[in-house]
Amino acid sequence: MTPAQKEDDGDVAVDLEAESKCVGQVLQLLCSFGAAYKYLCQHRSQDALELFRELPSSQINTGWVQHQIGKAYFEMSDYQNAERALGKMQRAEPHRMKGLDILSTALWHLKKEVELSDLAQKAVDFDRMSPEAWFVVGNCFSFQKEQETAITFFHRSIQLDPTYTYAHTMCGHEYMSNEDFEKAISCYRDAIRVDCRHYNAWYGLGAIYFRQEKFDLAEYHFQRALDINRQSSVLHCHLGMAQHHNGKTFEALDTLAGAFLLDPRNPQAHYQRATIFMSLDRPDEALAELEKVRSAAPREASVHYNMGKVLKRLGRPEKAMRCFLTALDLDPKDNNLIKAAMDRLDEPDVEEEVSVF
Repeated sequence: MTPAQKEDDGDVAVDLEAESKCVGQVLQLLCSFGAAYKYLCQHRSQDALELFRELPSSQINTGWVQHQIGKAYFEMSDYQNAERALGKMQRAEPHRMKGLDILSTALWHLKKEVELSDLAQKAVDFDRMSPEAWFVVGNCFSFQKEQETAITFFHRSIQLDPTYTYAHTMCGHEYMSNEDFEKAISCYRDAIRVDCRHYNAWYGLGAIYFRQEKFDLAEYHFQRALDINRQSSVLHCHLGMAQHHNGKTFEALDTLAGAFLLDPRNPQAHYQRATIFMSLDRPDEALAELEKVRSAAPREASVHYNMGKVLKRLGRPEKAMRCFLTALDLDPKDNNLIKAAMDRLDEPDVEEEVSVF
């Protein structure tokens, strides 16, 4: 073999080694993407976030990855971080339509009306044939409490993409807000037909049956939603409420305990546990739960009002009066209810549950 041939063989070996290394890096990257996306589909948002954060900067700053990160935060009800990630998505890919639906809902929860309106205008201007554009417009009108107009735009989104599960569900939410339960149920069922793992629609059905006091059906549908998304504090909370109304008191307490373990920021779980403890004539435990709620929502008048009722049950009228006065300051429009409780402060206590939060 001549020296030239040996040199050529050496170059080929180097090229093959470099190519093999590149292939290995690509496969490793695909494995990381796949594992993170699998966790996201399983609603294991925190696990997904940890894997996405381990990606190289060249990948983590892409529109697709920031979309998935925003979705993970959104699933955890962390709307501020969801907005932040989806904002990065827009900056990386200014004309990306996927993900705008989640961004608009995050802005809705954050009560950022100006940003939501601006997003709707930009989305429609860029692509009027995109279902996401009209979804954002629907959210904009939903924020303004114009349910009928919002429904019109959500339906337009569905016309452009009949498999758009999220739009079906949002239609259901708007119909439920209008107390048009029959149409809401139809929308939620349409969403489930498109995607049987769309837990939001199962939750929507449960919420309707709960409002109709069909607690067995409510519990069934909340459980179906929770079977899909075990990490949702909100779903645990609603299931616990349904279990309580079905007489499953101690099971409800355990379910609600799971709710605040998943999300310590969720005051509703503590509030519902207080309701149950009052029904069991365990006012000390009810008071402990309400104190946790007060720490999370210090300006919620109903919390102070119900603390007053519990303190009265415990024979502490002075502290009860202070709670009633605080409730009166925070919510003067309910002054008749609060003043009636203050007038009855010296009367013998009667058993009553904590009022609805």
